[in-house]
Amino acid sequence: MIEHFSNDAYLNMELLRFTTAGSVDDGKSTLIGRLLYDSKSIFEDQYEAIRQVSIQRGEEHTNLALLTDGLRAEREQGITIDVAYRYFATPKRKFIIADTPGHIQYTRNMVTGASTANLAIILVDARKGIIEQTCRHALIASLLKIPHIVICINKMDLVDYSQEVFDKISRDFKAFASKLEIQDVRFIPISALLGDNVVDRSKKTLWYDGPTLLYLLETIHIGSDQNLVDCRFPVQYVVRPQTDEFHDYRGYAGRIAGGVFKPGDKVVALPSGFSSTIKSIDTMGGPIDEAFPPMSVTIRLEDEIDISRGDMIVRESNLPEIGQDIHLMICWMNERKLQLNGKYAIKHTTREARCLVKDILYKVDINTLHRNETDKEIGMNDFARIQIRTTVPFFYDKYKLNRLTGSVILIEEGTNETVGAGMII
Repeated sequence: MIEHFSNDAYLNMELLRFTTAGSVDDGKSTLIGRLLYDSKSIFEDQYEAIRQVSIQRGEEHTNLALLTDGLRAEREQGITIDVAYRYFATPKRKFIIADTPGHIQYTRNMVTGASTANLAIILVDARKGIIEQTCRHALIASLLKIPHIVICINKMDLVDYSQEVFDKISRDFKAFASKLEIQDVRFIPISALLGDNVVDRSKKTLWYDGPTLLYLLETIHIGSDQNLVDCRFPVQYVVRPQTDEFHDYRGYAGRIAGGVFKPGDKVVALPSGFSSTIKSIDTMGGPIDEAFPPMSVTIRLEDEIDISRGDMIVRESNLPEIGQDIHLMICWMNERKLQLNGKYAIKHTTREARCLVKDILYKVDINTLHRNETDKEIGMNDFARIQIRTTVPFFYDKYKLNRLTGSVILIEEGTNETVGAGMII
């Protein structure tokens, strides 16, 4: 039976977003199913339904992967195709899981699922060790600046829970990861099928003295993952109730993208450059003394200055970069190739404009991170560095400093399809 919490306790719990990655058949969906089942986060009728399906298929164990593989093609092939999101909570934390595909042709799906993640779980088959897909997913996690990486060495039951196998895979990955910008890497020996070290500690790995996967997810420190130095508040909506009770109320609603805002702070509105002071910070629960990422708030200013959707409120002494010529590392997500001199709609925080692709500098070999400056043909799932020019100035930070103000999406105007996800370099 699913666990219940009071509304206040649930709303105030810290949220951890994590994504799973790995090669096909490494057990990503099974691991998530095991997490949900062993943490009592699914209903009995859900479990009974997948147990019956497993029996009909003649499977030896209840196939927990069926909890996340919702597409018919996924269930038939036993693989993940689309990004599947699952939500659950324990008494310590709320979680959003993005179960992403392992195939190379679904790289764009992994980028979608990982773009907002605090942590990435990369599964490795204990029998196969570090393979090309492991390296590819680690490279993508590095490019996307995911702060924490957990290497789950799965199927330990098939190698007799060997410490030597675990240690060798750990050494091999550390040697590879030394070339990447990965801040925090952890290793856990697990069996997603049998539940070893997923929620409960396994008696078969007495040589392992680290945490179980769920304990790590519940306790890993993510407070410092947000940029609390550079104050950034993209305005999403201007609040003007114009009622008798709030006749003169004018507030600017949005989500804090960086820094800490307090009443009395001197701020600047971009692009106008007009200065003011924060009068109050309001929420559904009333005024608050400070606001920080990822809180959604309404900021009121002492002065009535012209601010609208797409503008940004920042601190006087800490301005973002402002410009129209922007360099991006882009993941292309469409079957139609990226066009040099092509025109696309672009969205950055709450600001929308159009842009021109001025230059394609190089394509990135996602297996090695080597730059290919001769191949300028950018197709689906390719990574490339490009230069664009926007029709209006953008206020941005480098992606490595702030993942919210350092990212953009490109949109095909004719079809309204998202064709590219870009990280500002």
